[in-house]
Amino acid sequence: QVQLVESGGGLVQAGGSLRLSCAASGSIFSINAMGWYRQARGKQRELVATITSGGSPNYADSVKGRFTISRDNAKNTVYLQMNSLKPEDTAIYYCNVDLVERQNSRRYYRNYWGQGTQVTVSS
Repeated sequence: QVQLVESGGGLVQAGGSLRLSCAASGSIFSINAMGWYRQARGKQRELVATITSGGSPNYADSVKGRFTISRDNAKNTVYLQMNSLKPEDTAIYYCNVDLVERQNSRRYYRNYWGQGTQVTVSS
């Protein structure tokens, strides 16, 4: 079994910054892509940013130039540095991880979601 633990959400004023973290632990053989998604109240979940195992990032147009995704492969952790936050960034942020899991000497491709962390940006 694999667990994802998120941290770093909170309340911030517009123009401020927050840094989210998501650490994966458990029966992990390897991790492929990692990413962040968000869901605002009454809206569908949307992609914020992803990063490949080689470190290549991809961003939603709405966050380009303001958010930076990074990862620490030694710690199985993905980060999201969020700067110049806007009220429209208010949402629950979820990390997502594509990985290969070890079970009983076999390996399985799996996709896991974090529990979500609330980010609220006040105007």
